[in-house]
Amino acid sequence: MKRYLVILLLMLCSLPGFAQADKHDVRAGNRKFGRERFKEAEIDYRKAVLKDSTSVTAQYDLASSLYRQQDYPGAAKALGSVGEQPDLPAQYHFNAGDAALQQKDYKAAVDAFKQALLLDPGDLDAKENYIYAKKMLENQQGGGGGGDNQQQQDQNQDQNQDQQQDQNQDQQDQNQDQNQDQNKDDQQQDQQDQQPQISPQQAQQMLRAIQAKEKDTQDKVNKEKAALLKSRQKEKNW
Repeated sequence: MKRYLVILLLMLCSLPGFAQADKHDVRAGNRKFGRERFKEAEIDYRKAVLKDSTSVTAQYDLASSLYRQQDYPGAAKALGSVGEQPDLPAQYHFNAGDAALQQKDYKAAVDAFKQALLLDPGDLDAKENYIYAKKMLENQQGGGGGGDNQQQQDQNQDQNQDQQQDQNQDQQDQNQDQNQDQNKDDQQQDQQDQQPQISPQQAQQMLRAIQAKEKDTQDKVNKEKAALLKSRQKEKNW
């Protein structure tokens, strides 16, 4: 999109509405405008407007100074104050369209650039800006439901992300449990592996010792039974 093009100040003198009363203030503003002292130029242009509110030149230059200060609403208002006149130059409509673009007023921008092209069909900048403004207007008018669709897409994306995070967390928990179980099995196996190994001879000796202990215990029990039986027999004989 081409930037705002300020109309040549020397051409303004030929525009209708250039009253003698505001000539001095407009020229003073032009000198300051040329030095990029836009705020001071604005003051001179406003003086000219106060003297003659119908002056196209004063309103136009005031709009230029406001635009350079990035006061786009003020610039559009100043241009709009000119009103409907059949002999306004193409540059006026071009600048009006550019001020509308800065405010995203694409409908007004399309109308202004279209009028500029009607007056100057060879203006490639106006044509480029017209195409751009028309496309933005179509997007704006056709995007009424786009916000809801985008919001739904964002919600679906958030839900998918949450679901994926939950699945990842479950998988991590499952892997952690499996790792813990595996570590326990490994520790038990390590403990078993760390137990001292005995030879077959040692195992045979241990078995014999257990058997001998069991035999001693059985012999002791038998002796106790025999003594008890013998005691009973004596009591019976007596």
